[in-house]
Amino acid sequence: MEEHLTVGRVAELADVSVRTLHHYDAIGLVKPSARTAAGYRAYSAGDVERLREVLGYRRLGFGLREIAALVDDPAIDAVARLRRLRGLLREQRDRTAAMVAAIDKELEARAMGIRTTPEDQLKMFGAQLYDFIGSAYPATRRTEPRIAARIWEALGDARTVVNVGAGTGSYEPTDREVTAVEPSAVMRAQRPAGAARCVAASAERLPFPDRSFDAAMAVSTVHHWPDPIAGLREMRRVARRVVVLTYDASTPGWLERFWLTRDYLPEFAGLLAGWPSPADMTRAIGGRAEPVLIPWDCADGFFEAYWRRPEAYLDEHVRRAVSVWTRVGPRAEQRAVDGLRDDLSSGRWAERNRDLVALDAAELGLRLLVA
Repeated sequence: MEEHLTVGRVAELADVSVRTLHHYDAIGLVKPSARTAAGYRAYSAGDVERLREVLGYRRLGFGLREIAALVDDPAIDAVARLRRLRGLLREQRDRTAAMVAAIDKELEARAMGIRTTPEDQLKMFGAQLYDFIGSAYPATRRTEPRIAARIWEALGDARTVVNVGAGTGSYEPTDREVTAVEPSAVMRAQRPAGAARCVAASAERLPFPDRSFDAAMAVSTVHHWPDPIAGLREMRRVARRVVVLTYDASTPGWLERFWLTRDYLPEFAGLLAGWPSPADMTRAIGGRAEPVLIPWDCADGFFEAYWRRPEAYLDEHVRRAVSVWTRVGPRAEQRAVDGLRDDLSSGRWAERNRDLVALDAAELGLRLLVA
């Protein structure tokens, strides 16, 4: 590897023009700080790292002033900045996947002679991922009382609670003063009458002073945050106690523990590539991780909930309320559903998973983080 890279070489590698690099230099955004043996200006390793961030944000459509503030943010280190950029890119990918799924659905409708309304055609471009899948939530995503009991017990004596990534309000305790935080307008609109007041904000930038709440909670939402570690630190900042229900994708063989990902949907692994481990997340809040078993008749229809009821995954309404299916894309989804349907019909699924029938609850990677 070359010690320093010339302006021309950087332009070639990054697929940008020399003029663009000169402009970044002129405005002080990325300045080549080294010199070649011949005396030409060149980019050091640190310069290249900064340029990579700048180009990443440009791909996301950020303006140069916004980018300068992001790459110069003194509150986070280089690794945290990289995680933030990765999270934003993943969010863009998710939004794109949701749009593709919406277009596929419209193409299917048109093939049957059905035309979608102008409003529906426009919604796919303004919607976040939850805005696309959120309308299916009320039918299948409800509070599971046995999991709720674990969460509420972990809240301890907290009287004031902020629920970050609150969605439609599942798992919010009714005997405490709750403030909800939810970025999706569709999810906020589906919160029931009488639910806690809901603030439109993101986990990474909670609009509350330090120690505003006795406890902060987050349930099955961290995987949607652009920067999970930053969001968890924000929860730690605004509350003296933190309770988070999340997923462990760090233990060896984790993809094999659930038959759906093992036999039908290996693409699930790609969704969590680089995902912070429970150890990373517990360090961010200064706490511990505890396993949470999933009952066989779980009322909350999250991804693993139907581990003993495989027929449920054939139901379009069940799948639409789980972001995993949108994120893997329609081809992987259809292949998984077709394979599962065939194995249920032939008895292969029952033969492979006959031990599950005797279980009342399963350990499939859910973790409760408590600090």
